[in-house]
Amino acid sequence: MRVLGIDPGLTRCGVGVVDGSVGRPLTMVDVGVVRTSSTLPIAERLVTIEKGLDAWIEEHRPDAVAVERVFARSDSSTIMGTAQASGIALVVAARRGLPIAMHTPSEVKAAVSGNGRADKAQVGAMVVRILRLPELPKPADAADALALAITHVWRGSASNRLEAAVARARRTTPVRTR
Repeated sequence: MRVLGIDPGLTRCGVGVVDGSVGRPLTMVDVGVVRTSSTLPIAERLVTIEKGLDAWIEEHRPDAVAVERVFARSDSSTIMGTAQASGIALVVAARRGLPIAMHTPSEVKAAVSGNGRADKAQVGAMVVRILRLPELPKPADAADALALAITHVWRGSASNRLEAAVARARRTTPVRTR
């Protein structure tokens, strides 16, 4: 299964692609961020995120997309932008008929490190270990996207895997016209 993990953000939207299945070693395919400038109007920034995520999906053809579920952080000024970026991620994936899962930060921490209250350093160290990377990808948004993808591979339900197979079949089956 190939999963695109998305850590939504208005300035930096982390993206990471992981291949693997439960009980098998996972492999990082690609990792990065979609960046927008804070000097641009919000609508233009959202379009930039949409185009960037669409390009990642086009290039990597994931079977599923895992997005971090937005929650109320202590810095309320970032909640709106994060929610807007999250909505764009959901729309881009849904438009392509991809199965979408949303995981909370504590779910991701628990899946990757075994502790739902792990700090960023602990989660990052486990991402490096699980994916056998020479170092932690930077910035943190990119590493968080990989953690989301790992979580989905490991925790994705059987129905999500079935939906991914159906979506994959739809993408490869030619459309018949009369």
